[in-house]
Amino acid sequence: MDLFGTAGIRGSVETDVTPELAVAVGRAVGREAEDGAETPATSREPEVVIGRDGRTTGAGLAAAVEAGVLSGGASVSRIGVVPTPTLAFASRGRRGVMLTASHNPPGDNGIKCFLDGVEYDGDAERTVERRVEAAEGPVAWDDWGDRREGSPLSDYREAVVDYARGYGASLGGLRVVVDCANGMGALATPAVLRELGADVVTLHANVDGHFPGRGSKPTPDSLAGLRRFVADGDAALGIGHDGDADRIVIVDDEGEVIHEDTVLAIVAERYVRACDVADPVVVTTPNASGRIDERVAAAGGRTERVALGALHEGIARVREAGGTVAFAAEPWKHIHPAFGGWIDGVVSAAVIARFVADEGFPALRDPVTERPYRKVSVPCPDTAKAATMEHLATALPEAFPEASVDTTHGVRLDRPDGSWVLVRPSGTEPYVRLYAESEAVDELIADARAVIERAVEGSS
Repeated sequence: MDLFGTAGIRGSVETDVTPELAVAVGRAVGREAEDGAETPATSREPEVVIGRDGRTTGAGLAAAVEAGVLSGGASVSRIGVVPTPTLAFASRGRRGVMLTASHNPPGDNGIKCFLDGVEYDGDAERTVERRVEAAEGPVAWDDWGDRREGSPLSDYREAVVDYARGYGASLGGLRVVVDCANGMGALATPAVLRELGADVVTLHANVDGHFPGRGSKPTPDSLAGLRRFVADGDAALGIGHDGDADRIVIVDDEGEVIHEDTVLAIVAERYVRACDVADPVVVTTPNASGRIDERVAAAGGRTERVALGALHEGIARVREAGGTVAFAAEPWKHIHPAFGGWIDGVVSAAVIARFVADEGFPALRDPVTERPYRKVSVPCPDTAKAATMEHLATALPEAFPEASVDTTHGVRLDRPDGSWVLVRPSGTEPYVRLYAESEAVDELIADARAVIERAVEGSS
């Protein structure tokens, strides 16, 4: 049984993320909590905190998860409609379940599980899958858990404000436009920025599970209204969130979307410079730009790459080896380890705004080398993916002999001029994904694609 993708369980509420599944997942989590499996040292009792985003199906699915957790023997703390980072914040010292489909359409929903402020790793997810597949029933009637309600949102916002004050400069009237996508960002980001001194203008700041203002995925197209508003006014920057406020997109004062890897490089460099250890590490993913490595190295740190969706596991590995993680991120999604172990777009909004107030966009962007970047999908049957990737592990290095090769997460080729290629199989669709960054990116894509298509043809 494969329930979990790279960001929890996600799909249509009519066919995939049903109330029946929510009960089963809740019971699996409740049984794990009741059994004491990997219980944090700070936990006093088996308890699971449950939150949800503003989707219309969230109330029903949260009730179903609650029924499962209680009948699995653990207690429940219901915290209502909150951003996913707030649920993660509240799950410190216990387990947490968030009902959200993030940037997916309104007919979808999803389930994310947390332990002590960190998303479940692969082993924990597989344990849930085994328990769901085994269709475990309730514990004895007198072992069911209790229900209570909590409200961590104000504590979370206050913690973000206190943390952000350690970076950059006071916002002191800086005008910031926040497009909340009718989602959870509306409950946190504007209040945090105002507390930090910003003059905040909000777009789509009413919570509505139909996402009437714009699609919940922040893209250059869906953020067209935000971009025009910023370009036509006197705002210093714009911020776009997804439906649950873990993702963030940054728009400069001219209304242009700043490339997600440039944002990542800017934040990573400053976190590394602020780190007082000898070998600070930035954890990122194979599809992230070489501009990140360049800025991190310039600041005195190094990067380590992990699979997409596995930032928290990468952080754990670095720490187990005695290292210090200054920052961890994949495009649009940032973990601030000094604040917490979860992806948090609200913290990113606060910290980036203070960097802008301190230095301005030109000074932030000037040191970053922005080479052209493209990604394409090459058709490949699911049955041919393994053989195709095995062939490409040899064929791609032969086609680009000057490049260094890393086959840990697909095949990544880094060339001496700073350009690079990554090829990896899609985990959800019949494609092989091709990413490339180069001053001659179209030529590089064409050359790599020809190698991939030959490999697919020979493997099908």
